[in-house]
Amino acid sequence: MKKQIVTVLMVGLLAVSCTKSTTKTEQVENPDGSITTTSTTVTQSPADIIDSSKVNKAKEDVKAKVDATGDKIDNAAQKAKSDLNEAGKDIKAGAKEIGKDVKDAAAKGAGKVEEGAKKLKEDLKK
Repeated sequence: MKKQIVTVLMVGLLAVSCTKSTTKTEQVENPDGSITTTSTTVTQSPADIIDSSKVNKAKEDVKAKVDATGDKIDNAAQKAKSDLNEAGKDIKAGAKEIGKDVKDAAAKGAGKVEEGAKKLKEDLKK
């Protein structure tokens, strides 16, 4: 959608900027010796001025540039997505490893508490 909007804007600006007006001034000598000056303004429409092959070439150039920019954006988004997926996998693996370490530490701590409780129980029996 963005591509079409940009293309339409570029062609519209080109058409508006190509309007050409010229002023012609004519001086005519009358039979009595006086001079009459006549000014005429001629405005040419873009259809009279614009070379359609140049417009088509400009349109194709704009379209190519917009397509290239869209491809760059898509590639950057894809790369960011894959980088985020990798980071997520690394975080998940790290969390799993930390969880395992915590479980091992808790088991060791519980084992030491049990040994301490057994020793205390034996000491109290004596």
